[in-house]
Amino acid sequence: MGTLGGGVLDGKVALITGAGQGVGQGIAFAFAKEGARIAAIGRTESKLLDTVKQIEGFGGQAISIVADVNDPDAIQASIDATLSAFGRIDILVNNAYGIALGPLLSLTDADFERCMSGSPLATFRYMKACYPHLKAAGDGVILNLSTSATRRWDAANYGFYAASKRAVEALSRAAASEWGADGIRVNTIAPHALSPGLKGWIEANPVEAKAFFKTIPLGRVGDCENDIGAAALFLASPAARYVTGVVLPLDGGQAFFG
Repeated sequence: MGTLGGGVLDGKVALITGAGQGVGQGIAFAFAKEGARIAAIGRTESKLLDTVKQIEGFGGQAISIVADVNDPDAIQASIDATLSAFGRIDILVNNAYGIALGPLLSLTDADFERCMSGSPLATFRYMKACYPHLKAAGDGVILNLSTSATRRWDAANYGFYAASKRAVEALSRAAASEWGADGIRVNTIAPHALSPGLKGWIEANPVEAKAFFKTIPLGRVGDCENDIGAAALFLASPAARYVTGVVLPLDGGQAFFG
């Protein structure tokens, strides 16, 4: 994927949260290979530095910024650091999230608040704070992350997580409607990807994993860069200049998004 120099995102700056691993890292790699300069945001410096090192290894440009998306001051500081390093923000990817899984009767108010703070509230804060810079860019892009868990055939144990991501979808649609006149496109992807956690579960539970793959029409979990990153790249690129307000499922056909 991609050619450094002449890439479809040449001259663009992408701020990506949760970029130290998994989907966020995969999107960062896909964007960087097409010429975008990357502000990799996350809580764990060592993981961010690994992302930056790999991007620099194939000739891209990136910086690491340690920030907790639950902290509004840290959000603003990460935006300021991106602007200080690169002078602009063209693309915002809200990938970091809060999560609490389990039966509803086992969960608490604090679990719900963690989900809502880390997903829709953090997404809203980043969108609002980046808005003037995306508007100034002239063709700004926001890409928010939902999940195929919002349409699972069996929603047991996913109630809080799915609720938080449905809220992200609603915010994305509202922003697409309100900010289209400002040249800002806002889309959502709902991936099912081979994150480090899922990869570990597959390796530790091969029998269960084989049965799980049978629930996915394409028979596998998406690669963070070549499947999820590639689709994100399309939505961030000029090829999708007339696409806004959509939720794009990236789950191999597992969930019914009809």
